[in-house]
Formats: sequence, C-alpha cells, structure tokens
Amino acid sequence: MPHATASWLVDNTSLSFAQIAEFCGLHILEVQAIADDAAGVKLTGRDPIRAHELTQAEIDKGQADPSYTLQMLKGPEQQRRTKGPRYTPVSKRQDKPDGIAWIVRNHPEVSDGTIGKLIGTTRTTISAIRDRSHWNIANITPKDPVTLGLCSQRELDAAIVKAAKAAGIEAPVDERLPGDRAALIEELRAQREAAARTVDVDSDTVQGSGPSYSLPEGVVDPFRR
Repeated sequence: MPHATASWLVDNTSLSFAQIAEFCGLHILEVQAIADDAAGVKLTGRDPIRAHELTQAEIDKGQADPSYTLQMLKGPEQQRRTKGPRYTPVSKRQDKPDGIAWIVRNHPEVSDGTIGKLIGTTRTTISAIRDRSHWNIANITPKDPVTLGLCSQRELDAAIVKAAKAAGIEAPVDERLPGDRAALIEELRAQREAAARTVDVDSDTVQGSGPSYSLPEGVVDPFRR
C-alpha cells in the first residue's frame, strides 16, 4: 500500500518528498499530490512502524539527513512445516475417508502411518475405517485418492511399492502389454498381406485385359506383352 504509507509519512514526519517517493516506490509528483490533497481520493494513512517496515530510529536518520535513503526492515523468516500430517484444503477434507477406504480395500499392506502421511489424517480415523466402525461408514465410497486430489500418483505408487516390499509381496506385473503387442503385430501383418493380394489381383486384371479395338494387319501394338 505505497500511497497510504506515503500519506502517513507526509503527515507524521518531516522527510523530503524524494525520500518518501524512493521508499514507497512512487514518483515524486505523486507524493506532492498527496501532500497537497490533490489526489482524487483521500487516503487513510498506513503506519509503516506498526507494519514493521520502518523503525523510528530509521525515520530520525532520514529527517536529520535529506540525502539519506530509508531502509526497509527485513521481515522474519517464515517457519516451514517439516513434520506433521499433510495439509489438505478444506474443500477436499470430506473426501479423505473415501481415499482411505480405497487404499485399505485395494492395498491392505500399506500401514496406517503411511496412509496418514500420504493423505494427511489420523491413525484413529484409519483404524475406524479398517474395522468399519467409522461413524459415517455407510456413506463412505472407496475412491482413488489421486483422482480426489489428495496425493499424487507418484507418491501413491511409491507408498504401495514400499509397503509391498516390506510385506514380502511381489509387485504385480502387467502382462497385457506383450499380448497386446503380439496381437497388434499379427493384425498389421494380416492387413499388409491382404493389401498385397489386392494389388496382385488388380495387376493381373489389368495385364489380362486386352485392347477392345483391332489394329490393321501388319501393325504391332507396342504396349501388348
């Protein structure tokens, strides 16, 4: 809010217009218009001290030296979450039981702790869905958590593979691809042979059909074989 901040600095400090303009990222004429109340709308001042953008000591330095450039305070580093359950938007939290039920039904080897980290839920909820004691179990429909947007396909696959390896279960191998490939090759080969036979028949028909006209005696048709 550069204009509101500039309005506060004009009203509450003796900083020069150039200093205020540089700090707020405005043109000096905009600051002049604010000071002269020439702006189209009367601005409500915004205190940069309360906003932790300036200190009174910094303002005092600027007031003592018109050539001094005000320095904005660096905000505190935002704390990043490294532990705890995954955050899920409020709009998708009602879909969590459906995603949990899908994993429990299709991949029971995945532990409650892994499901909790994957979807962002508690062990109590997972256990209640496993033993069907959840208060809303009648309305829970197993749905793929990836489709619901609760996790990514890569995360889900990694969790399933890790759980299967820990449980000594061999990961299923899709055998459909080799069979489909062989069937596709056979189909393409049959189509190519049929096309070749069609070309041969057409060629024989063309070669076997003679001219429908007769030439004078002694004249040889150069195109007849």
